[in-house]
Amino acid sequence: QVQLVESGGGLVQAGGSLQLSCSASGRTLRNYVMGWFRQPPGKEREFVGTINWSRGTTYYADSVKGRFTISRDNAKNTMYLQMNALKPEDTAVYYCNARVVATDNNSWGQGTQVTVSS
Repeated sequence: QVQLVESGGGLVQAGGSLQLSCSASGRTLRNYVMGWFRQPPGKEREFVGTINWSRGTTYYADSVKGRFTISRDNAKNTMYLQMNALKPEDTAVYYCNARVVATDNNSWGQGTQVTVSS
């Protein structure tokens, strides 16, 4: 199973930017879809976006489309989430996810807190 470690969370003012990283180890990611999810305070975990590791194709939730960008660095086995134009409603614990393509085989990181002040 792949091990995931997120980093880069913190406190930022509304309108600001932040970049999260997800470092993966233990498996080649060739057959994985990597993703970001978030859990706002008092709410359920929700989908943010994904990237097909081998194809590089991305998909985003409507709430973040145009503001967030997912990218990957094959050499570093690392996925990134660039967050721009942040809003207070983006405040959440952000989780990295790795799923084997066409399966329910999931791995999760420990999460990193992002707080956007108004």
